Amino acid sequence: MATAPPPPAPAPPPVKVTSKLADDQLRVSTYERVASSVVSLLIFLGGLVVLLFLVFLMQRLVRVEETVPVEYIEEPYGRGDHAAGFARDPEPPGAEELEQFEEPQVEQSMESVTDAVTSVSANLLLVEGVQAVTTGGTGQGDSRPPGPLGDGDPDVIPRAERWQIQYPSSNLKQYARVLDYFKIELGVIGGGRKEVEYATNLAGKPTKRTGSPDQEKRLYMTWRSGEMKQADSQLLSQAGINTGSAVQIQFIPPEAENLLAAAEHKAMGNRKLKEVQKTIFGVRSQGSGFEFYVIEQRYRAAG
Repeated sequence: MATAPPPPAPAPPPVKVTSKLADDQLRVSTYERVASSVVSLLIFLGGLVVLLFLVFLMQRLVRVEETVPVEYIEEPYGRGDHAAGFARDPEPPGAEELEQFEEPQVEQSMESVTDAVTSVSANLLLVEGVQAVTTGGTGQGDSRPPGPLGDGDPDVIPRAERWQIQYPSSNLKQYARVLDYFKIELGVIGGGRKEVEYATNLAGKPTKRTGSPDQEKRLYMTWRSGEMKQADSQLLSQAGINTGSAVQIQFIPPEAENLLAAAEHKAMGNRKLKEVQKTIFGVRSQGSGFEFYVIEQRYRAAG
């Protein structure tokens, strides 16, 4: 006889969750707050690093255009070492025309160099008064005026005649620093010398060297008299150079000459170079060095 299965066991009564337990389970702990803050900070810093890295890559990929300094080239207008004459022939004219082109005497050449505080074209043979002596030739000679060889604009006053530099006369040491900064050399010629004696490193321990005058192509200036001429004489003496009756000269390197030309062109504005009669430069401090600037610029009268 089959027996009936036992009845199922009764289900356990439901557990009642009190409100206090529910509140404890839903509450955010201090640890969780700190952990979430740290994670957020790390995400922010990571994004910032990625952004900075992208900016760095963009700067490396962008092509930087370097500023190329402008070189102000001014071709002179003169016959150089060509003989004076009627045309553009380097050969001297015949003996019958020589009297028309007689060069000034040595005393006149020396006076023309030392008569003004200005820069003059760098032909040191003219400073010494050395003249080419010829017995005549078969050519027609060069009709251009004396000066460096070139075929520039004859209406433009050469830099040698229109430029003038005024240095600050605070003290000898500061003046020497200015010359060294622009790499301007002092020198003497004449007074029995066959070569040019140069003085460099004027603000430190001056050094002396010599050179042939026919190799000198730089622009240079001379002082007529006054305080700055005496300053040059002192600096030359410190380098062991006795000035005596020699002509004291400041040799302007091409880099400084171009700085002067740039300052002049900036002051000109829309004017043409042939309108400029005189440009007077000054020197002032700029950062750890110095710069040229235009004090005054005079122009030719319209006519």
